[in-house]
Amino acid sequence: MSPQGGIGSPETRRNVVALLAGALFSLGLSLAGMTHPAKVLAFLDVFGAWDPSLAFVMVGAIGVSAVAFRWAGRLQSPALGGRFSVLRASTAITPRLVVGAAIFGAGWGLSGLCPGPAVTSLASGQVAGLVFVVSMLGGMAMAPAPAAHEPSAGAVEGEGQAHARG
Repeated sequence: MSPQGGIGSPETRRNVVALLAGALFSLGLSLAGMTHPAKVLAFLDVFGAWDPSLAFVMVGAIGVSAVAFRWAGRLQSPALGGRFSVLRASTAITPRLVVGAAIFGAGWGLSGLCPGPAVTSLASGQVAGLVFVVSMLGGMAMAPAPAAHEPSAGAVEGEGQAHARG
């Protein structure tokens, strides 16, 4: 019996698992070389010295995610307690989505980094990663928060996946 938020609390256990998952993700990005902007830019250079290794990393990530989501979909509640939080599905292509995707793509193409690898690159002291993360945080601070009525803005809270999908 530990106090809420104490070392043995469900919240602490969830945070430790999240930290370990993030560390594993970071390790995978580092081992795959995805923290090196030149490697990512070589993937985007389809008419030059194209490096397809990023495609293999993406396919591997999709496979792991597919298995994890399928397994989680069979659970009545998360293994570490609480409730599932499922993002609402939306097929609407809005101007906000198009502009956001264009900005993300331009930033990725110019810098060779996206958020995960940029944060990971901070550990190695790469200046490009630091500039990217500071710029990203500045952009996040300037962007308005999604309105509650937008389909992709919130999450559906439910006791299980079946309820959340229903």
